[in-house]
Amino acid sequence: MKRNMGVADRVIRVALAVVVAVLYFTNQLSTTAAVILGILSVVFVLTSIVGLCPLYLPFGISTKRKAAG
Repeated sequence: MKRNMGVADRVIRVALAVVVAVLYFTNQLSTTAAVILGILSVVFVLTSIVGLCPLYLPFGISTKRKAAG
């Protein structure tokens, strides 16, 4: 499958995952919020590594720049 995530999209997702991790390790999240946001953070990191967001596919969304030329 083709990548559909641009660099900015990937950086923002990793940054949000880091913020959630910091909030978790400083005990700022309740148990339920920690679980939900933790799962979402793992998904964000995995999609950032792969460069593919499955939720973008049905809508034809791509934040990746078009190749020059």
